[in-house]
Formats: sequence, structure tokens, C-alpha cells
Amino acid sequence: MSFSKLALSACLIPFCFAGAAQAESWFSGDWYLKVGAVGFSAPKYQGDNKNEFGVAPIISLGKVGPSAKFSSRNDSASFGLLDQGTFRAGVAAKLIMPRDEGDSADLRGMQKIKLGGELGGFAEVYPTDWVRVRGEVRQGIRSHSGVVADLSADVFTDITPGLQISAGPRATWVSNKYNDKYYGVSSAAAASGGPSAYNPDGGLHSAGVGAAITWKATDNIELTSFAEYKRLMGDAGKSTLVSERGSKNQFVVGIGASYKFGFSVP
Repeated sequence: MSFSKLALSACLIPFCFAGAAQAESWFSGDWYLKVGAVGFSAPKYQGDNKNEFGVAPIISLGKVGPSAKFSSRNDSASFGLLDQGTFRAGVAAKLIMPRDEGDSADLRGMQKIKLGGELGGFAEVYPTDWVRVRGEVRQGIRSHSGVVADLSADVFTDITPGLQISAGPRATWVSNKYNDKYYGVSSAAAASGGPSAYNPDGGLHSAGVGAAITWKATDNIELTSFAEYKRLMGDAGKSTLVSERGSKNQFVVGIGASYKFGFSVP
């Protein structure tokens, strides 16, 4: 799967619902629809040593009300079930796009990844009003049958009214079923043109850091730029796909713009 497809899935319709239901209907009240686009340079697949330019939409629907103080482009689509101000928890989901050798000649002999998703939960805590720590655990559906766990911490601050900067570390752990699907190479696949045979286990998948600058030009217009680096670790980093055809070092940079429309549901 090309990274542009992956980024599209990450940006596409991240529904973040906030606030409690009213007596008449949970849907009643003030809502917003945010639309826009992001352009980025990123690896074509996990472990690639080359970047490609891509464009993806930003489409976000949310309910106006008490909400988390900070959100990151790395957050999966989430539905908050518990919100106590400094602590939130709920359901998290992520769309996974397909990957095959048509995306890159490097993927010849690799297992195909089907269109699917990951479903699980998230929890985030604000130890101070300028730090957020968030964890997600998701089970693969159709694309893979493994488990993925993400952990991130972000420091954020407004350097001027409407201009926010943020940065922090990220890490991902995966099960052996995930690594086998994305990095495993059978002897038959290796003989037919794939990388050398490889049978990975699970464990730490990657670790890195990300930073972003977000500018609210008006109440409705938001501009953002971001840069991220991660290094593939453990059995993912040792995979023959990475060592023979790619790189452990993964870089992503991009800019985006969005406009927010407000509306009410009676």
C-alpha cells in the first residue's frame, strides 16, 4: 500500500464526538463540519527508502461542546464514552487501505493487504494543561488479524493567540500476526522474486517524534504544518523488506488547510 493511500485513510472522516446527549435527542444541538486538504511527502509503504508527494482530504464532523484540549493528526477516529476533563476514554477506529506490488516494485513477493480496518479503544490524560498522553489499542479487521498499540505524548502551547506549536514522542507495538502480514516472507515468495525469507515476531514496531504548528487564521480557517520521524524497530526493522529494499528511517512532512462550517440540529 502506498503511503498516500494510508495518509488518506488517516485523514478521511475522523469523527470526534464530544458532549453529552440532551433530553430530546443526542443529535440535537450545535455541530461543525471541517473540510480541507493536506499535501505531504512520505514513504510509499512502511519501510520504503523513498518518499512520494501525495494529497489527501480533511473531513471532520463534530459536536460543539466540552472537548479535549488537544488533538493530533495521528489520532485514530474516536468516539468518547467518558470525559472528565483531564481524562477521556472511548472507542477508536482506523481505516486500512490495501497494499500490493502494484504500489511499488519493492513489494513483489510480499503479502497483499486487503481493504479493512482496526477497531479498539483509546484513553488520554492531561497531567498538566500543556501536556497530553494518549494510548490506543486496536484489533485488525480483514486487512490483518494482529493487534496494534500506539502511545504518544505531546507538549503544546500557544505562542500567540491562535498560533499553537506541539511536539512529542511516539511509539508503536504490534503482535506477531501484524508483523507477519506486513513483513513476513515465505520461502516460496522469496523464490518467486520477493525479499529473502523472513518470519518475524511481534514487539516494538517503531519509535519516533513529531511536531506541528497550527494557526487559526480566523474562527473558521485553520492552517497547519507538520513533520515526523520514526525508526522501525524490533522485527519490523530487521525485516528483509526493509534491509534489502528500504530503510528503517521514515520521514513525513506536510501542510494543510481547512474551513469549518457550523450548523444546528433541532
